[in-house]
Amino acid sequence: MPFFQTSDGVSLFYNDWGTGRPVVLIHCWPLNSVIWEPQSTHIAANGYRVIAYDRRGFGRSDQPWSGYDYDTLADDLAALMQHLDLHEVTLIGYSMGGGEVVRYVSRHGTARVAQAVLMSAVTPLLKKTDDNPDGIDQSVFDGLIKALEDDRHGFLATFREAFFNGRSTEPAVSRGVLEWYSFLASQASLRAIAACARAWSDTDFRGDLARMTIPTLIMHGDADVTVPAEITAHVAVRMIPTARYIEYEGGGHAIGITDTTRVNADLLAFLREIES
Repeated sequence: MPFFQTSDGVSLFYNDWGTGRPVVLIHCWPLNSVIWEPQSTHIAANGYRVIAYDRRGFGRSDQPWSGYDYDTLADDLAALMQHLDLHEVTLIGYSMGGGEVVRYVSRHGTARVAQAVLMSAVTPLLKKTDDNPDGIDQSVFDGLIKALEDDRHGFLATFREAFFNGRSTEPAVSRGVLEWYSFLASQASLRAIAACARAWSDTDFRGDLARMTIPTLIMHGDADVTVPAEITAHVAVRMIPTARYIEYEGGGHAIGITDTTRVNADLLAFLREIES
């Protein structure tokens, strides 16, 4: 299995499939790169080189005690890009992974990057503050982290329902997919899950969005209750001059799974724009 080492000696796992212009996939919390299966397989089969890696603390990567802040996570992405010497990359970040995309661009620039996709992303700022009055109250995040620390598996078994279903009371996926979610989540360390929850709930990406000068596609479900579009995607598209927005009617947080056919088609169309 392929691994590379970060600047602080952490070993990270990645898959490298297909040939062509590179596409790097950054996964959501609390899962790993396997959640990208419907996209990585489809994009690679359509003429692209697809690299999907497990964030530190998750999946098959090392589980260090530290390094779960966005600066370090963006530097991990930079280490992957340098290790594989990637150029003209499309970065696709899902949920928490959207933060890594914009922080990477802010810290490392766009010399290696041609496009970006923010899918169900946590950007620009989730937490309620004096200058972000529509955000989510800190007490919600405090409760989430306490529930994780008290009974991680019990909490995530409940959390996964809204993750896929959004606002619908009807199941959006099979019981098998829900069990798959729990299996992937169980591969992360408790330390990584809790620390990353603090990172994506606390980090202010508004300054990073101002540095996004590459073509950017924002994709979000209008029924996402995990990361509501009203306080994320709707704001981000106004802050990134090069961005455009696709909203998925009835879509929850996991549009890559529940709306696979449309998401894959939209991603391929965006990828091909700079080749036409």
